[in-house]
Amino acid sequence: MRILVAEDDFSSRTMLQRFLDGYGEVDVTVNGSEAIDAFSFALEEGEPYDLICLDIMMPEIDGLRVLKSIREKEKSIGITVENEVKIVMTTALDSTKEVFDAFYWSGCNDYLTKPIDLQKLVGILEKYGITKG
Repeated sequence: MRILVAEDDFSSRTMLQRFLDGYGEVDVTVNGSEAIDAFSFALEEGEPYDLICLDIMMPEIDGLRVLKSIREKEKSIGITVENEVKIVMTTALDSTKEVFDAFYWSGCNDYLTKPIDLQKLVGILEKYGITKG
C-alpha cells in the first residue's frame, strides 16, 4: 500500500503520516507542486499511490487544482475510474461550495474536515478495503 499525504500544515501532516504509517508506505509533500510531482513520479516508476490525503488550501497549487491534474493524468494514460487512486480531501474549510467542487468537478472520493476525526478516516479506509498491515 502506497500513500501520499499532501499537507502544508506541520501538525496535520505529522498526525496523518504517523497514523497512516500502519497502513503502508507513506510519502509526504508540503505543497501542490510537490504533490503533482510525487504522483507523476510514482506512476512513471510503476508504483502508483493507492491513497492520497490532499489538503485543499496549499501553497503554489491548491488541492482542487492538484486533484484535477491527477484525474486528467490518469485519464490520459487510460486508467479507468475503478482503478483511480483514492483521494480524500482534507481541509479546514467546511463550505458547501468546496465540497461540491471537490466531488462534482474534480473527482475526489471522500472529504474530511479538520481537525481530522481519525475514526471517520478509519471508516473511509475500510470502505475502500484499506486495512492495517
